[in-house]
Amino acid sequence: MLADPAQALQEYWHSNQPVRHGQFHDVCFGSDGHLLYGVISLDEALFADNSGSALQHAAEQAYRQLFSLLEAEGCRHLWRVWNYIPRINAVEQGMERYRQFNIGRHQAFADFDRPVDSSPAACALGVAEGPLVIAFLAARQATQAIENPRQVSAFAYPQQYGPRSPTFSRAALANNGDRSILFISGTASIVGHRTVHPDDVLAQTRETIANIALLLEQANHQQQGQPYTLAALDYRVYIRHAADYPAVQQTLAQLIGPAMRVVFVLADICRADLLVEIEAQAFAAR
Repeated sequence: MLADPAQALQEYWHSNQPVRHGQFHDVCFGSDGHLLYGVISLDEALFADNSGSALQHAAEQAYRQLFSLLEAEGCRHLWRVWNYIPRINAVEQGMERYRQFNIGRHQAFADFDRPVDSSPAACALGVAEGPLVIAFLAARQATQAIENPRQVSAFAYPQQYGPRSPTFSRAALANNGDRSILFISGTASIVGHRTVHPDDVLAQTRETIANIALLLEQANHQQQGQPYTLAALDYRVYIRHAADYPAVQQTLAQLIGPAMRVVFVLADICRADLLVEIEAQAFAAR
């Protein structure tokens, strides 16, 4: 937490229905019968004896367990995924670790016949050390995937970004009774498929908000309720270098408004030339 490093960040999802808690292999989860939230944590050392990348095998195993749980619980549709990857930009065995992760994730999607063009909203952030951790929210009904017309869809990236593309949609719109939920994936300073403003954190921040604004426009075309606005979102901002925090905070206050609801977190980002990434979500009456 950049605003208060001593403060711990915790996120709670509430239901007005009874919640049943359980364990499925390595996944801890809670379900109210319609929505399911889970977390899996895997130590790469358990996969060190396999040929190839331990992280690749850990990612594949994590997603295989995740998909098996969703099948068993009848909540087949992933709404949102948060991936936390140790040393995400490090190069091991001749390949960046994020690209290794993408290979394992993609293989699990293929094994469970899940098309990549209906992938969930997601993010992938780097932590210094520790296990691979994946948190996810799933449901009985599907979301509407939303793409950004000024960006190549992540699942269609060219091979210069790795043997397998990232498996996520830019945003997803979910129907939850009398409310809709908009999940905006980790968004960065990317136009087409290329990073823009690689050495300018403020220009990257402005470009990121421009991408989010366009996703809001696309989402508002797909739903008839209360429109989503930049000011109505809850943001989580990941910053690579702590020294950039004050400037990024000031820039976002200018773009969104001083009353913005935002948490700033120190984290590595999926591309080494990206300095900031922003995810967001919002609820709206239908």
